[in-house]
Amino acid sequence: MGLLETLFPGITRKEIQNTPHWGDSDAPWSIFSSSHDSLISQIVDLVGSEDGIFIDPSATIGEFVRIEGPCFIGANVEVRHSAYLRKGSWICDRAVVGHATEVKNSVLLHGAKAPHFNYVGDSILGVDTNLGAGTKLSNVRNDRREIMATLSDGSKVDTGLVKMGALVGDGSQLGCNVVTNPGAILASGSMVAPNETVTGWFGN
Repeated sequence: MGLLETLFPGITRKEIQNTPHWGDSDAPWSIFSSSHDSLISQIVDLVGSEDGIFIDPSATIGEFVRIEGPCFIGANVEVRHSAYLRKGSWICDRAVVGHATEVKNSVLLHGAKAPHFNYVGDSILGVDTNLGAGTKLSNVRNDRREIMATLSDGSKVDTGLVKMGALVGDGSQLGCNVVTNPGAILASGSMVAPNETVTGWFGN
């Protein structure tokens, strides 16, 4: 079983639909690369153009929301007042993008919630995850060097990316004002206390 299935076992459930695919299940961050399998390329294939936007008829879009293509918004998604969806946002069914939340080149899997003043950059939020108010998933190192990912055994992998936020495993709960440093990986079911900073591997 690859890292993808370990962090996000929910995507294997039969009822989970309308999700991107990953070419390398051992390196889920590869979806943020510039390859033909990148997140942006997959959305473009779905919506038909570089600036296309798909919004499922059952989704709810609040006032003063800005959406940049390419973008995919699935069934029963809630995008609240003054949210900002930048290009490469794939918002899966039942997910919530809240007031004053910014999402960029990221996947919110089914039921994931970034509901209040969040930043989600080049990240994957697992099924039924929740970000507390003010939580930020930082995606760029201050020195602009490529981002290293730390695995559960402590080994480090060069992602080859200069922009990568966090991989937040299914069912994780992050408290208010948490900050994850670039390349953070949170095991499924992680519980992070408010005001914490997460670096490297967190959890089981």
